[in-house]
Amino acid sequence: MNKALLAQMIADKLSLQKKVAEDMVAALQDIIIDALKRDEEVTIAGFGTFSSRTRHARRGVNPRKPNEIISIPAVRVPKFKAGKRLKDELKASATSET
Repeated sequence: MNKALLAQMIADKLSLQKKVAEDMVAALQDIIIDALKRDEEVTIAGFGTFSSRTRHARRGVNPRKPNEIISIPAVRVPKFKAGKRLKDELKASATSET
């Protein structure tokens, strides 16, 4: 599923115009990104928690030249931890398929 299909499904489910649903998806995306930039967590109960963490600088190997050691800088990366309802729904659907 992509962003456009998600917006279409929201529009259908809530009887909204597609443009309004697209704006809602874009707003949610912007709000989550802005919160992560401020090093805040965004928790959606039952769904999950978005957060960011710093991956520390480290040494690595250049894949094109395996003998060359390179320095990989520290970087902030997004993280998502699934909530209980999401985990339970996926477990239930996995057991019903087998």
